[in-house]
Amino acid sequence: MASPARTTTQFAQVAFPDWGSYFVRCLASGERLFDAAAVVLAIYAADALNLALRGQRPGQSLPDRFFCAAGFSLLFIFLLERHGGYRPCLSLLRIRETERVLRVTIQAFLVALVAASLFRIPVSRSRVGIALVLLPLILTLEKWELQKLLRALRGKRYGTRRAVILGTGSTARRLYTSLINSPKCGIEPVAFLEEGASTASTEIYECSYRREHSAKVLPEPLTSGLLRQLGISVVIVADMALDRDALSLIKSETAKSGAEIHFAPEEFFDPGQQMDYDELDGIMLVRPCEDDPRILYELGKRVLDVVLAMIGLVFLLAFFPIFAILVKGCSSGPVLFRHQRVGKGGRPFTMYKFRTMYEDAAAYGYSPTEGADTRITPVGRFLRRMSLDELPQFINVLLGQMSIVGPRPEMPFIVEQYTPGQRQRLALKPGMTGMWQISGDRAYSIHQNPECDAYYARHRSIFLDIAIMLHTFLVAARGV
Repeated sequence: MASPARTTTQFAQVAFPDWGSYFVRCLASGERLFDAAAVVLAIYAADALNLALRGQRPGQSLPDRFFCAAGFSLLFIFLLERHGGYRPCLSLLRIRETERVLRVTIQAFLVALVAASLFRIPVSRSRVGIALVLLPLILTLEKWELQKLLRALRGKRYGTRRAVILGTGSTARRLYTSLINSPKCGIEPVAFLEEGASTASTEIYECSYRREHSAKVLPEPLTSGLLRQLGISVVIVADMALDRDALSLIKSETAKSGAEIHFAPEEFFDPGQQMDYDELDGIMLVRPCEDDPRILYELGKRVLDVVLAMIGLVFLLAFFPIFAILVKGCSSGPVLFRHQRVGKGGRPFTMYKFRTMYEDAAAYGYSPTEGADTRITPVGRFLRRMSLDELPQFINVLLGQMSIVGPRPEMPFIVEQYTPGQRQRLALKPGMTGMWQISGDRAYSIHQNPECDAYYARHRSIFLDIAIMLHTFLVAARGV
């Protein structure tokens, strides 16, 4: 094993350009400009599609159409700004950003329609309907591409702060994955620190199928000299087993180096209570809160579930023969796979899926965490990647056993092993898709990602549900 001195030398700070606050301001301005351009593009596209369907020519001159679209884009950016759309940190999986786009879209159109009514400006209802669909879709895609550009800039160290994560447990690993996938935060984790770490785990990869990114584990104590040598600006404490004296020493050494210190709580749940999260000077505070009944939300959610389930079943019936031929042609066994799962309140129910594994695979075992699992058939691999194996669950949704969006239902033998905190998943109706499905963080089981369920439970709304559906569609289309 290399000596500690040689190990840390691998991370010696390189003199990259530091744009500082100027880069952050340019980034914020650029994001607004890209959003405004996407809004204008969506309005133009909706106008063109509407005219094409009607077989008409534009009723406004080109300058008039541009000023109308530009004015609407300014209104949209203003409302997005007021809703916190340009804050430097992203929410879990960026899902709240999509929800915010959906919410602002409705508000912007309501304001625009009121203004059009006051000034007696004729508005085509079909044009508005098309724009309501195209605008959030184009804006979400634009923000995804902007994330790729930002990731490339962060890869060149522009406006990036280097960080070390103290600890190597599950919280530290998930935190590493979150930071890697949130370039807007501008924090690059370059190493894990764990004094006396074994030589068996000298590198930790992100929690995903692809495992493209990794960071070294340094078996050394945290010192101000080490932080300066690594060029560290942020220290993240993800080892909550530290005693008071050790934590005091870490704070002191971090302060000497001039770095910031952040804390990540190990437990996201408290048995029997709903939790809420606040951030104070980089420290995540967890506090219990009262859960509200959300009667109107539950009613609206059920209506949305029934409508989408009926549409989904029509699609399923139309293409069922094709799926049946593919599944049966690949391996022997039934087309549909019936499985016992645990639903809301711990009640068992039978869930339906297209069969994606060989018939001799164990019916009740831990789900595959890798696409190359030998239990999965070639056709099953395609169905899983595109999430088509879940389509028969529209039956469960129509029966009221599941929802379109919610925590994924687990098998009984896994639920029996739940901790009190993990049992909080059973307070909500299980869903066909949810936060875990769009995360791509499937190196861990569903119940081992409590932050996803906690986040959804606290922030669930019709707009958040629609945002998760949109992300599911985009993730499935990309074959993630």
